[in-house]
Amino acid sequence: MGGASPGAIRVRPCYRLRPLMRGAGRVLYDAEYLTRIEAIIRVHLPEWGLPPDAALNLMSISENATFRATAGAGDLVLRVYRPGYHTPAEIRSELAWIEALRAEDVVPTPRIIPTLDGRRLVEIDDGGTPRRMAAFAFVPGAEPQEGADLPGWFGHLGAIHARLHAHARRWARPQGFTRKVWDFESMLGQRPLWGDFRAALGLDAPGRALLERTAGVLKDRLAPLSQPGSFGLIHADLRLANLLTEGEKLTLIDFDDCGFSWFLYDFAAAVSFIEHSPVVPELKAAWLEGYRTRAPLPDDAEDALDVFVMLRRMLLTAWVASHAETPTAQAMGVAYTEGTLGLAEGFLARRD
Repeated sequence: MGGASPGAIRVRPCYRLRPLMRGAGRVLYDAEYLTRIEAIIRVHLPEWGLPPDAALNLMSISENATFRATAGAGDLVLRVYRPGYHTPAEIRSELAWIEALRAEDVVPTPRIIPTLDGRRLVEIDDGGTPRRMAAFAFVPGAEPQEGADLPGWFGHLGAIHARLHAHARRWARPQGFTRKVWDFESMLGQRPLWGDFRAALGLDAPGRALLERTAGVLKDRLAPLSQPGSFGLIHADLRLANLLTEGEKLTLIDFDDCGFSWFLYDFAAAVSFIEHSPVVPELKAAWLEGYRTRAPLPDDAEDALDVFVMLRRMLLTAWVASHAETPTAQAMGVAYTEGTLGLAEGFLARRD
């Protein structure tokens, strides 16, 4: 949910952020914080050859805060990483994979823009708190919209996922490469990276019991899906907001959550926040067809995708609660939890 570039969640100028207190009285992603971060970015703009007074506009807020800098020949997309989420080694590993994908022309994704002295990751000081920033080339385009064209884009996306997975299987990762592991325990288990699903907004005791039953079934269903070759390095967040379309071209952005997980989980990430939509079966069919134009899939792939969609939905329900200061979470609210309960009931009913 990194929001690294122009396809991430758009923040309209009239949108009011609701500040959230986070330990020691610190507020994340309120107006004061964003104003302070913008001032810090301006101090560092000359490191990319841009003047401190370049036009700077907030583009997105999710795990990270993302700004677009406009001056001279080309625009930059500047990502300020959320403190405490990724280590410097994890961020450098993300950037290394992006560079490898671009060097081998695997998928279209924005170029990383180093500073004038060659740094791809910049350390910035926020009043004694270390933060990190990276820059990407701005890519024009718009995210795919729900409608008649969406299944076609999902067919294209299936083929793209197949290429990504093939690259991940063959790529000799550089020494020190490290990314988070997205497995059951880090999603819904004992070490959740995005919070406890039991803390979902508006969740009552019966709803909590329903989700706990669902988590148990998911854990059981995931075990046979964890076969050799089924797990590897994936993007893990190619939802609509992280895709840019221009003409017939589809560009991938925001590798902030890339990590090690089930390859088929990538489809579940693609339908993030629209898991309840009646178009999802059509999107699934298109994705499977597109994937199979590039690589084979197991016979049970269709059923497995349903498992991963439910897993992702519960993970996002936890994320909405633990990131309540973000525009995405504020837009989802309690209604998203209610939708998750409905999907969980249907998921369990289909397995009775």
